[in-house]
Amino acid sequence: METTKRKTNKGKQIFRIVLLVGTFISLWFVPWILVKAWIVPLPDTVQKQVDQSLSYGFDGVLVYVDESGKPPAFYGAGYHNRELKIPANPKALFKIASITKLYEAVAITKLVHDKRLSLDRTLADYFPELKGRIENAESITLRMMVQHRSGIPNFTNTPNFWNDPPESSEAALDLVLDLPANFNPNEDYEYSNTNYLLLHMLIEKITEQPNFQFIKEVILNPLGLKNTYGSLKDVNMDDLMSGYYVGFEEDTKTTDYGNMIATAEDVGIFLRALNDGSLLNENEMEIYASIYEFNHGGLIPGYQSMAEYHKDIDAVVVQFMNTTDFDGYQWNLLQITHTRIVKILRKAKSQ
Repeated sequence: METTKRKTNKGKQIFRIVLLVGTFISLWFVPWILVKAWIVPLPDTVQKQVDQSLSYGFDGVLVYVDESGKPPAFYGAGYHNRELKIPANPKALFKIASITKLYEAVAITKLVHDKRLSLDRTLADYFPELKGRIENAESITLRMMVQHRSGIPNFTNTPNFWNDPPESSEAALDLVLDLPANFNPNEDYEYSNTNYLLLHMLIEKITEQPNFQFIKEVILNPLGLKNTYGSLKDVNMDDLMSGYYVGFEEDTKTTDYGNMIATAEDVGIFLRALNDGSLLNENEMEIYASIYEFNHGGLIPGYQSMAEYHKDIDAVVVQFMNTTDFDGYQWNLLQITHTRIVKILRKAKSQ
């Protein structure tokens, strides 16, 4: 009996040693800048965390915080424009990249609720001309596209896309026409911007107006949002925060990838309305909750962002960072610093 116990204890010790060695090996392959961002002592204010974020290689950082019962708070550090040494402006415009998908999912929800679209109809139903050009078009439903379960290849993964982006939706779609599907419809999940490109085009087809105009009518105007735009052509470029890609000196803000542009405050107001039910009626909310998420991030060269609502503290946090890299470490750092900001808010809330 005693021998068995000693063997068991020895086995546990060996397991602990193996686990510890495995942990050290894992950490060896994790960039130390990420480890540092995890373990550095948590500051006592959001502004100190924003300032600290600059030490990880970001040129500029903007944060908007909307806590229930408090006035919105704005934070900034670093540069709005690095070359001109213009300080970061928390109310600057920013390319929000894939956060745009939240707005388009709401637009789809509105059209489904009004019976102008059906989540169960297929891509071929709405775009007959794509039958034979997009594999499985006859069985890919609208719901699958919203949920990234279509299997349609991602056009932003095609060669040279980021260096020479297409100038129209049709040109972007051409990049993936006639390519084989990545998987059969609804049998897997893969984030694909092509899904939302097609949804964008579908909104325009059904409403017979530009996609952004419909978003403006059903989202922006009801919420009183006047600092959200659908195109670079519509903004004062001086108001747009510059974007930088590690290893390159060029400012990426003049490159048009077709995403929406907004202030952190406008994104925050939209996100709270989406989460608290004031943007959608009860039936619309049920539809939306069944098809898409309520928080989102965004990433394009020079611009990365995260917009989240945290129910436990009833707070919206929107974070913009104007530096990206090839390896994705900057994206990891965005996630880490965002999590730390929320920890600071939770800690303050509990005191």
